[in-house]
Amino acid sequence: MGVLRSTHSMQAEVEEMRSALLHGGGAAAAWWQPSAGDAGSVKRAASGQEGAAGARTVCVTGGISFVGFAVVDRLLRHGYTVRLALETQEDLDKLREMEMFGEDGRDGVWTVMANVMEPESLHRAFDGCAGVFHTSAFVDPGGMSGYTKHMATLEAQAAERVIEACVRTESVRKCVFTSSLLACVWRQSYPHDRRGPSIIDENCWSDETFCRDNKLWFALGKTAAEKAAWRAARGRDLKLVTVCPALVTGPGFRRRNSTASIAYLKGSRAMLAEGVLATANVETVAEAHLRAYEAMGDNAAGGRYICYDRVIRRAEEFAELERQLGMPSRAAPVQSADDRPARFELCNRKLGRLMSSRRSCTYEDYFPVRFD
Repeated sequence: MGVLRSTHSMQAEVEEMRSALLHGGGAAAAWWQPSAGDAGSVKRAASGQEGAAGARTVCVTGGISFVGFAVVDRLLRHGYTVRLALETQEDLDKLREMEMFGEDGRDGVWTVMANVMEPESLHRAFDGCAGVFHTSAFVDPGGMSGYTKHMATLEAQAAERVIEACVRTESVRKCVFTSSLLACVWRQSYPHDRRGPSIIDENCWSDETFCRDNKLWFALGKTAAEKAAWRAARGRDLKLVTVCPALVTGPGFRRRNSTASIAYLKGSRAMLAEGVLATANVETVAEAHLRAYEAMGDNAAGGRYICYDRVIRRAEEFAELERQLGMPSRAAPVQSADDRPARFELCNRKLGRLMSSRRSCTYEDYFPVRFD
């Protein structure tokens, strides 16, 4: 989703994206070189122009977002042809300014305009692709949190329409859906007298009523959107996996992901105290998306995957995170998770097994997710 920015801000972001590709991408940089004839052009393809659909042709929504960009980069490194579903003219302008796309898809990237709220445009964007990575998300440039109750409603509607478009598109067989750890962690507090911490894993869902009552709109949006995706996919001819990353960090995340990061951190004091405030490097998140997609082909992946690298436990770590995001310092002291036994413990063993072995387990049913 587009967010209006100043020209200076957009130019700075473009420079960071270009730098990430040329200097941080390694083998991926070879895919993102301008053609000699027209260095600044971006090829806008109509559906089907790339040729016959193959197993290595995929569509990515939100492909120039912080997470989406990393997913596209990872896909290109592994030889996929990627169709970027762009929604705004600003997105297209940003790609043109990068000056790293060649003509006629020779660099493995095509672009198409698509509105995630319009099923027909999504169908056209997905047609000819074997899989879809839905990394797009709603952001709101107004307000400290960067996210509103209305955004939460729209995100759930968009998720349903994306899945419906996947089901409708004959060539699409798999979808990897970017959710959030926030769709797992917000629940009514458990009693203090439990003998050990409650495990937060893929079976856990955030309580939508709790999120609504506490105005945790970003968490509400992610929870409602993921549930909508699972409902839309249930019983249909589509393999769906959801990746639930913690707060996504990495080079340039302050500038490129600040709106979503600030929205994510609403309620962060409580998350820190309960032991569920965590971060995930954007490269780890991108790799999780790729591994899940490739393992779905032989039923070695299914359901949800919690993704994080590090759990923040101390107030000093939290303060540093706020500093990196340019957030105002807290007047009141923040309680560390180490100050008392945590009532919750995050678990990412399921993703760990997938990342270490692509054939670690088999899922006969692609819809083991329960939330009703």
